[in-house]
Amino acid sequence: MTTTDSKQAATTDSKRAATVGSKQAARTSRTRTAASGVALIALVGTALAAAPALTATAAPTVDASPAAMLAPYYTQLDLTGDDQVTRDDVALLTAHLGATSSTDPDWSTVAAADTDQDGTITVADVAALSQRMIYDDGPFQLVEASTIDMQAAMNAGVTTSAAITQEYLDRIAAYDRTKVDPASIGRPLNSIITTNAAALTAAKAADAERAAHGMTSMLLGVPIAVKDNYDTKDMPTTGGCGCWDGNQTTTDATMVAGLRDAGAVILAKASLDEFAYGFVSEFSAGQPAGSSLLVASPYVTAQSAGGSSGGTGAAIAANLAGIGFGTDTGGSIRIPSTYNQLVGIRPTVGLTSRDGIIPLALSQDTGGPIARSVTDAAVALDAVTGVDAADPATSAQVGKVPTSYTASLDPTALQGARIGYVTSMVGTNATTKRLFDQSVAELQAAGATVVPITATTGFNRVLSEGSGSTNEFGHDLDEYVAKHLDPDVSARSLQGILDSGRYVPSRKATYESRNAVTDAQYQAWAGPSGSHTTQLATGKQLVTQMLQDQDLDALVYPSGTPYGTQSTNMRLSPNTGMPAITVPMGQATAADGTVTGGGVNLEFLGRSFDEATVIGLGYAFEQATHARTTPALYGPVG
Repeated sequence: MTTTDSKQAATTDSKRAATVGSKQAARTSRTRTAASGVALIALVGTALAAAPALTATAAPTVDASPAAMLAPYYTQLDLTGDDQVTRDDVALLTAHLGATSSTDPDWSTVAAADTDQDGTITVADVAALSQRMIYDDGPFQLVEASTIDMQAAMNAGVTTSAAITQEYLDRIAAYDRTKVDPASIGRPLNSIITTNAAALTAAKAADAERAAHGMTSMLLGVPIAVKDNYDTKDMPTTGGCGCWDGNQTTTDATMVAGLRDAGAVILAKASLDEFAYGFVSEFSAGQPAGSSLLVASPYVTAQSAGGSSGGTGAAIAANLAGIGFGTDTGGSIRIPSTYNQLVGIRPTVGLTSRDGIIPLALSQDTGGPIARSVTDAAVALDAVTGVDAADPATSAQVGKVPTSYTASLDPTALQGARIGYVTSMVGTNATTKRLFDQSVAELQAAGATVVPITATTGFNRVLSEGSGSTNEFGHDLDEYVAKHLDPDVSARSLQGILDSGRYVPSRKATYESRNAVTDAQYQAWAGPSGSHTTQLATGKQLVTQMLQDQDLDALVYPSGTPYGTQSTNMRLSPNTGMPAITVPMGQATAADGTVTGGGVNLEFLGRSFDEATVIGLGYAFEQATHARTTPALYGPVG
């Protein structure tokens, strides 16, 4: 199994739509899913017609949770009713070799696996069924490996979580703070603030769990990098600021706890724009007072990786971790995704808990995955949803979250879909306009109806509403300090941060202006009847009504330009609270006259708590285009 470039990785991904265990079962049993695999060798030519039985090697059979494997590719041929294809399904079909629809009284038991629909169970049908198992005993290549690739190789015993984790740590050591670009204006990635000294221990524990119970989660043993504003009990949480280098919390953020419970390995803390404020990802954490570092895009290292989750974006694009997590207030997941040819999901506000995450503006803050594929993003999102009493906004999700978002990974999801776009959101950038027009054609070719829409005054007002990062930051930061900040940290307020002298030097005026916001100003903005609170509710109502009136499944628009933003497009999701997924749609060429090699993404926005629909549409678009490329400078180490 080799995935050395994005085209090949995308092809692998399309053949293996993701699977993930029921999270509820995951948190109660830790034996959520059995990994069973079959290696079929040389079933070609006459062997397909002549072989009387199946020769197989398989992983141990263990107890499996109901509804554990939900992605269509892995469920539609299930014969035994456990929502996955295992050795038991292959054994059942093998026992019916030669059975025909006209003579076998048990035909209904195996009819779903008659893949060639010839009315007879043959070895070809058995081979086709076995391909739906997460098992691959071929060679494993870490670069561009998906969660499916990792699980398949670990299930086959080709590699282990400990080996994968060590290889990611080696890549971080080799690439992150080293200038590898021969161009004189390039710079190091600077995407990681801290690696986890406990990562290999966690990986070995995941390997032990797999040996004892099989693949208990699609994230079991997968190394993950989280933005350094997520609390982690085994690494400091700096917010990118040197003033908080010593912030060692005693608990994990709720989302991090969900990832650990799913068996993921928390590998590292990714860098970010200090306190998640801006789009350039400049941080002072770990640096001498008065100095800072900038994160670089692995595609054009003289360019920013975007922000504020730029470290996550650069690390995942350069294959320094399996999956990443960021936060998004006004674009901070989606901008690094478009700058670095990644998939980013900004969930509905209230789908993922913000407890234990350093806030920027809680009216708009939300956390979500950044990944190299829609499959990986959906797998990751499954692990971090749930109601959390510590974040009251999450109560709104009750009854609205599917068992697994991977069930939406349907390559035909665009067939019959109605997708709108507001013409003024396309802009005039040569690369963006070319790629957007091309993407509209791709959507239509895949069976979607694409509807142009003229912006109304009310819609423009939604896009023009500002971020809460100025009026809310001081108020919301005080709550984090009171609940989570290490008591030994002395900088316990905006004034304390200023007094420390340990912050990005250019941010002094920013902190001073935020520190001057009064409680009356905060209430007038973000209070129950505040102007911002009212506008966000109005925006959600207006855009939801737009979708209803036009009978649309989603709106699409460019997430940016090559290493830039497209007007106020990034504000549509945060100013409505509605979910968005951004997916690569191509790169700039020299003929465009922009930044050659720079990526641009297409963003899908849908109704609140309808992540399933936009994930499905984004997946179908990804499979139709395979637009992501691999950074040439960051191949295998050595």
